[in-house]
Amino acid sequence: MRTMSDVTHTQRILDLLGQKGMLRPSDLDAIGASRVTLTRMTANGQLEKAGRGLYRLPNGIRSEHESLVAVATKVPQAVFCLLTALQFHELTTQLPKKVWIAMPRGSHAPRIDYPPIKMMPFDGAAYTEGVQVFERDQTKLRVYCVAKTVADCFKYRNKIGLDVALEALRDARSKKKVSADDLWRYAKICRVSNVMRPYLEAIE
Repeated sequence: MRTMSDVTHTQRILDLLGQKGMLRPSDLDAIGASRVTLTRMTANGQLEKAGRGLYRLPNGIRSEHESLVAVATKVPQAVFCLLTALQFHELTTQLPKKVWIAMPRGSHAPRIDYPPIKMMPFDGAAYTEGVQVFERDQTKLRVYCVAKTVADCFKYRNKIGLDVALEALRDARSKKKVSADDLWRYAKICRVSNVMRPYLEAIE
């Protein structure tokens, strides 16, 4: 038999989900609810698991950023990069099958069931510079800025394709999302100045 306390905890969890879009068990500490409540709510169809340790409302309206929110919730130090950053900034026609994240070199690959991720090890300034923070679905997403993302694409052109890097550069400039100075700055940080030089000069 459900107690009044159970009903209160259930409502608090539903309210919290309405705010955050996705929950981890540790989020319940703030509202004083038992983690057993999550198991019970999942069993009776009030919640569904989005992956290991992640819960969401069933059949709810899915945010276009749901997969990024899921990763950021579990791996807050991750920075979305390359194809995922391009998609976030609307600079590619590619639809990446994985979420691309940058982590400091030497980091262990995060254990995430959902969504599939592609982890890239970045060093020093190549990891720390150019990070922007956006809030989506009440979750902070760390994404490399447009100029840094374009430079990264040239650096990892063998992994994602030179055509993707060139498309990103053309779109970023034609949509006025980036300045030539910023592109040169991040080209130096990513050590791809010589690679990018002829393409930058061609579009100036």
